Amino acid sequence: MQSDKKINLLKKKYILKKYAELFRALEEYDKTRELPFQRKKIYITLSLAILKKLEELRLKTGKPISRIIEEKFK
Repeated sequence: MQSDKKINLLKKKYILKKYAELFRALEEYDKTRELPFQRKKIYITLSLAILKKLEELRLKTGKPISRIIEEKFK
């Protein structure tokens, strides 16, 4: 009986450690009702030169401009 409890505790600790990031995301969702990996549309103003560079990167990499910008901040 004692060893079953110990095994269950070890399993719980393993799961909590393995999926710690997911549990933090769910905890954050409980507080804010937003998941950290959700995307949200925003409107910004950029110079034409920056837009041209972003468009060139988009064509070169095949990635959307929003992904290019996100990757710069990771």
